[in-house]
Amino acid sequence: MKRLIADAGFFVAITRRSDPRHPGAVAFSGKFSGQLVTTSAVVVETCHFLTPGARINLLNSVGPRLAVIEVPVASYPDLAATIGKYGDREVDFADASLVWLAERSGLRQILTVDVSDFSTFHLSSGKRFELIDWS
Repeated sequence: MKRLIADAGFFVAITRRSDPRHPGAVAFSGKFSGQLVTTSAVVVETCHFLTPGARINLLNSVGPRLAVIEVPVASYPDLAATIGKYGDREVDFADASLVWLAERSGLRQILTVDVSDFSTFHLSSGKRFELIDWS
């Protein structure tokens, strides 16, 4: 099964009809038969931008098509290192958690609107994220 990392921008676009990227997100989701993987930090960030009804829909979508990974507290120093490494970019906790997820899972393909940051991040392997065009 194909697995992709998903960032908050994708979830906002797919759940918010007024988002200009909504049609692209819906079309991509309709064609994609694999699993999206994200972190709980991204779910929290996404919920901040959604209406209560959209939050409910997002939370109810967690299951076989959407896996949510919890960053263990013991890994917070890894997130701090990422935030420090890219201090000029103002990396937030959610984005750092996706770098952590990529490091732990080996996944590099990501659905995001944050092209600038995710084009810049380097994983410990020296590889970069592969940005998936969905919009």
